[in-house]
Amino acid sequence: MSAQTKDSVPSASAKALLTEIIDYAGLFPPSLATMAEAVGNYAAYKKSVYSWMLGRFIVPAARLDEFLESANEFLKAENADNGWRLSVLASEDVYESIRLIENFNRQNADRVLCDAFEIRANTVSEIENAARILPDYLTAYFEVPINHNLADLVSTLAITNQRAKIRTGGVTPDAFPKTREIIRFMRTCLAANVPFKATAGLHHPVRCFKPLTYEPDAPEGTMHGFMNLFIAAGFIRQGYKTNLVESLMEDEFSESFSFSDGGVTWHINYALTTRQLQILRERNIISFGSCSFEEPIADLQEMRIL
Repeated sequence: MSAQTKDSVPSASAKALLTEIIDYAGLFPPSLATMAEAVGNYAAYKKSVYSWMLGRFIVPAARLDEFLESANEFLKAENADNGWRLSVLASEDVYESIRLIENFNRQNADRVLCDAFEIRANTVSEIENAARILPDYLTAYFEVPINHNLADLVSTLAITNQRAKIRTGGVTPDAFPKTREIIRFMRTCLAANVPFKATAGLHHPVRCFKPLTYEPDAPEGTMHGFMNLFIAAGFIRQGYKTNLVESLMEDEFSESFSFSDGGVTWHINYALTTRQLQILRERNIISFGSCSFEEPIADLQEMRIL
């Protein structure tokens, strides 16, 4: 990863948007790194000049012991203030996943902590049942389907004080939800004051047509941009209409976006202040999962945002 030079210090608005924005999911497609590779990458990213952009390491509950075996040498050298944080993916047995997390934290919390939990839930009852058994120290994100039950599911998350998660892509073109579906999800969460995160298909800041895996014969498709997504959430929060937000989400030109210490603008006339970005990240759209940390940074460097 290239060094950050004095000339490339990000603006205050870029810092507000990008701080701890990427949860590293190197174990998952299309990267599919081994545990040793993913842990080594995360250790390197934590020491890089872009460590301020790095969020949690994402790991399945069933692989926590394997994680610890690979990470042990790195964790010994960590200071308590710079300890690793994990976001753990639940298995089908949520009770067992929580038990594994509690055992893990009991033995390792002084140097690595599981403090986020990601669960798939298709029904109101699944959310309610899981919420009843969640420990207070776990911040849970429920991956919910974007279907006719979305409003009920998000309402249940609000009532139970939980968070939402949206899947924004995958390794085939049909895995990417339509722009209006994502906007509907974000509007629903914002209206209910439910914080949320995104995952998959967001390797690039700006919407683009790219290969969907790293294989030579990979299928190609249109990928949503994480910068489009986060700024669109901010525009929804400020009351912009769906047609304008949709145009922003589908904008494929990096020059449409401009960052300064005061804020970010899109097409000059539409803006979010740095303070609005800070509030957005604290209260609404929290992070996105990506199997690559370096791809987003390389693109942001090319755009001269970093």
